[in-house]
Amino acid sequence: MARRQKTQLELAFDTKGTGEARTSRAGGTEANAARADNESPAAREPSMERVVERDNLRKALAQVRRNKGAPGIDGMTVDALASHLKDHWPTIRSQLLIGAYRPQPVRRVEIPKASGGMRALGIPTVLDRFIQQAVLQVLQAQWDATFSDASFGFRPGRSAHKAVAKAQEHIASRYRIVVDMDLEKFFDRVNHDVLMGLVAKRATDKRLLRLIRSFLTAGALEGGLVAPMEQGTPQGGPLSPLLSNLMLDVLDKELEKRGHRFVRYADDCNIYVCSRRAGERVMSGVERFLEKRLKLKVNKTKSAVARPAERKFLGFSFTAEVSPRRRIAPETIARFKHRVRKTTRRTRGQSLVQIVKELSRYLNGWRGYFGFCETPSVLRKLDRWVRRRLRAITWKQWKHGTTRFAELMRRGVRKDLAAQSAGSPNGPWRMSNSPALAIALPNAYLRSLGLPSLEPGKPA
Repeated sequence: MARRQKTQLELAFDTKGTGEARTSRAGGTEANAARADNESPAAREPSMERVVERDNLRKALAQVRRNKGAPGIDGMTVDALASHLKDHWPTIRSQLLIGAYRPQPVRRVEIPKASGGMRALGIPTVLDRFIQQAVLQVLQAQWDATFSDASFGFRPGRSAHKAVAKAQEHIASRYRIVVDMDLEKFFDRVNHDVLMGLVAKRATDKRLLRLIRSFLTAGALEGGLVAPMEQGTPQGGPLSPLLSNLMLDVLDKELEKRGHRFVRYADDCNIYVCSRRAGERVMSGVERFLEKRLKLKVNKTKSAVARPAERKFLGFSFTAEVSPRRRIAPETIARFKHRVRKTTRRTRGQSLVQIVKELSRYLNGWRGYFGFCETPSVLRKLDRWVRRRLRAITWKQWKHGTTRFAELMRRGVRKDLAAQSAGSPNGPWRMSNSPALAIALPNAYLRSLGLPSLEPGKPA
């Protein structure tokens, strides 16, 4: 399978076939660029020739395959992309090199936000995602090193955990007030002219500039109609995160110029100061800068000047101790419980094995991220709560007193305790904490079904 895919890649990006011979102008353009590449260091600046280099394209196709994702408006799947490129790549490549390629509109979809509400995504076609990825790889290689050390979102070698750890360092250094800034619908409000002006300062190839703008203005298909896009960088395409970092790098550089300690992850920016008065002054000054320089607005209902323990950053908060510890924000715990309650509803009609299988996927992902907290007692409490939910489901499913008595006896509960429990008038939640169910459905049994523990390093 791997060998067949590799062969497909070679065929897709083969520049020696008959299809390439018919586009001699494009081939000549690339040949001239290749000669220039050997002669001048400037040729390594972002250019369309670099975008269509074979190695860059192979990496882009592999990345699109890894990311998977839904089809765009043309219905083409990721699995069908290599075959499409094999048949059409010479023509597509020629269009890119002469600046004539035009992307298709994105497919507009909405997904629920973790914090409530809906988030609008724009899903490009698989072909456009592939081309965006190829452009991203060339631009990111040039631009990333110029971005601020305080920027952690969508960058190689950086992560949300590193952003949270950096915020913790600032707080530990006695910067005990945070200016928590939320940009109002940032990805939907990015000004195209401002953004393209920033791109043009870093890339001079007019074909590349035209292609990037065409991705921004391709429009969105919604309700059978294509709506124009006069602002914003649609979330869902590979290029959007890099373009958002380029836009907000202007803010980063201004904060550095003013000597502030801050951490930014995408459009989530926290600035750390020593007093509320300083925080209010910083909030006001940065708000004016964003509106004047980048034409962006601060969401005043979601932004605040407060103590870090009163705010959340990337799902985490911090204790109010001299040496602050990372803790899970209360809103995050509330969302976790809502999700678990939904999965473990007692009326779902699924077996305990099926419920645990579905639940374990969510718990493993959640633990992988929030296990970074430094308050393990919270994780232990959540573990106990999850197990109670599962025991309550089982008790509800056993339904009748005779069934409950028989199941308890079969699972090693003493006869008198089994009889007392089976005849109890208490509901499933009360019974889930009873000695009988702790014996009948011990932690080891739930672990054998595949239930993971939320504490890192523990299987259950």
